[in-house]
Amino acid sequence: MSQQPFYLARQPILDRNGKLYAYELLFRASQQNGALISDDVAATSAVIHYAFSELGVQHVLGQHKGFINLSREMLLSDLVTLLPKEQVVLELLETIEVDDVIVIRCQELKKAGYTLAMDDVVSIGPRMKDVLPWIDIIKLDLLAMTEADLPKVVKQLKPLHVQLLAEKVDNQQQFEHCQKLGFHLYQGYYFAKPTMLQGKRANPSQVALLNLLGMVLGDAETEDIEQVFKRQPDLTLSLMRLVNSVGSGIGRRIESMHQAIVVLGRQQLKRWLQILIFSVSSTSDDQEPSPLMQLASTRGKQMELLAEQLRWSRNEQDQAFTVGMLSLLDALFQQPLQALLEPLNLSDAVTEALLQRTGRYGQLLDLVECSEQPERTPDLNPWSELTLDSLSHTQLTALDWVMQLSKTTGG
Repeated sequence: MSQQPFYLARQPILDRNGKLYAYELLFRASQQNGALISDDVAATSAVIHYAFSELGVQHVLGQHKGFINLSREMLLSDLVTLLPKEQVVLELLETIEVDDVIVIRCQELKKAGYTLAMDDVVSIGPRMKDVLPWIDIIKLDLLAMTEADLPKVVKQLKPLHVQLLAEKVDNQQQFEHCQKLGFHLYQGYYFAKPTMLQGKRANPSQVALLNLLGMVLGDAETEDIEQVFKRQPDLTLSLMRLVNSVGSGIGRRIESMHQAIVVLGRQQLKRWLQILIFSVSSTSDDQEPSPLMQLASTRGKQMELLAEQLRWSRNEQDQAFTVGMLSLLDALFQQPLQALLEPLNLSDAVTEALLQRTGRYGQLLDLVECSEQPERTPDLNPWSELTLDSLSHTQLTALDWVMQLSKTTGG
């Protein structure tokens, strides 16, 4: 039985401290935005089956919650009860007209243990008041509200003890204003764009990682690479832990830096350094990977998987991974990308893809970036070998890989 093609986008939702709280998972039935409701139900059903049954919700979301958009038909269907209530937030789309049927359904789901949210709220009408006792999270659409209306609606909602989520936060001023109003959660391009996810200068470990990556890409001697590691005890500890974990099958413990570098191999060392550049940028005290690190890792892996489907060579697949991972380097270091790339001795094709979005690596990067943004429709015309189904499958597989990677590296 073949599945309907579907399209997945994932956007982070952060708390007041900038820590990752949840992801909103957004689904599309086809490349056309005006999908029929019946198609929407079929597509969402297929994604629920694949993402939550076959792949596993823990691989898509990790330990975080996932917001799932539901139309009226989906809200009233039995499919909702297949979702793991501990990890999903059922988000009622703004197109749902609140009536007695909807109020009763929300009451049932709430009593069954589900968390409910209302999407794109701009005002509190009479019928909405009937359903609010069963709602946990209210998403207020900042772009659709005036600056004067926002505090009025917040004042109406505060006595209800619901969590307020500021939706479509686009700039620093909006973020600070919502913080003063007492919002609990935040979502929007201000946070989803890499430039917001990191705002600190590179620390010594990050500089060392860049130098190490340049040495590995330039095929430096193992002894020279080893000397750089020896000047960074924290990186040495991390590498030894990783190699002893993945190399346990060789029958002996790895006890020296030289051994670790040889056993891991140059290809895996390069991959690990690329990932670690972003993992050390985590801003949380418990070393949880930042949204930027996860986005960079997912992007790189998805590009590698797509390159494999396109039957590119192994070297070209590796180059595709590098392009995806390093495309967020400027956001991490808050410096011009060109200056950061100079010491890495990358090929012209990779450099041009990163700086100009040209060549097939650049085109593939643009396609993957598009898949991360729910408002954009992916253009598959240059890629006759790819479909929306394969695009979504590679993204889900990349998300799974990143979640497993976080466990391996201690993130």
